[in-house]
Amino acid sequence: MRPTEIRYVSDTSGVCWQRISDLFEAVGWEKSHPEDLEQAFRKSTYVRVAYHQDKIVGVGRTVDDGKYYGMIVDLVVDPAYQGRGIDSTILQQLREEMAGFRIVSLRAARGKHDFYLKHGWKKSESAFHWPG
Repeated sequence: MRPTEIRYVSDTSGVCWQRISDLFEAVGWEKSHPEDLEQAFRKSTYVRVAYHQDKIVGVGRTVDDGKYYGMIVDLVVDPAYQGRGIDSTILQQLREEMAGFRIVSLRAARGKHDFYLKHGWKKSESAFHWPG
């Protein structure tokens, strides 16, 4: 598979939300119901869906205040398609969408810190999350 065989879109019409739920589970994330994912993605400012042919192989999305603060909240790639630059492309496209924001942050999944450091992200020493 060549990188050009992956198509990236920002339109979620026609998305199979069960497939996205399955992707989340495939990478070891907590089970998410398709209806909940659809609601969350539809309320997100920027979304990317990566397709190989007609199969969803990766997704990413953001939330933000429209001007100052934004956050990349999901970045998931099918384990069978990892290592092919799909995650890097989705990350870059979402970051470009948020270029005018003062601060763009994200929370890395366990074991993925090096991926973000490699892409120029800096680790924060002052972030907190609730619940603890």
